[in-house]
Amino acid sequence: MSISLTKGQKVSLAKRDGGSLSVVRMGLGWDAVKKRGLFGSKSQQVDLDASALLFDVSDNLIDAVWFRQLRSQDGSVQHTGDNLTGAGEGDDETILVDLTRLSPAIGQIVFVVNSFTGQDFSQVENAFCRLVDQTTGDELARYVLSGSGRHNAQIMAKVARDEGGGWTMTAIGAVASGRTFQELLPVTAGHL
Repeated sequence: MSISLTKGQKVSLAKRDGGSLSVVRMGLGWDAVKKRGLFGSKSQQVDLDASALLFDVSDNLIDAVWFRQLRSQDGSVQHTGDNLTGAGEGDDETILVDLTRLSPAIGQIVFVVNSFTGQDFSQVENAFCRLVDQTTGDELARYVLSGSGRHNAQIMAKVARDEGGGWTMTAIGAVASGRTFQELLPVTAGHL
């Protein structure tokens, strides 16, 4: 059973049977809004990019996984590839996180999405991010990306270690502007 998250909501990522998660998949999906014209509507291309930013317990950026670096330095986080259009059903971009291989120095992973081509989110519909237990295929949490608007990026969610050694996911949903994760770092810092 998946949990639909709203901004600021936090959910534990412990398995229902009391075990701990080993590999999770963050999926990002979207569709481009069809443009209406004199001769009907036509499809446009919107290139959204998902990135995973790995921070240590002191909130320092240690590593980033994005379309130009598809694997973290330790190999525990992997981006499966860049989707330039959002075409198709389901997850358009995915990032796999092997929590068992993640360095103990990593305290949290923040997932961001940005429009590399610069279009704002008023040109995107059906956008979501979701967290899936990669071992079972069970969807753990889903967050509908809110607010079609004039922003072209969003700080989606973070997965953080809790005091008991488990993990929690927090839906952030903060709007931002930037074409790459580097341009989003000042806004991201406010959510660590």
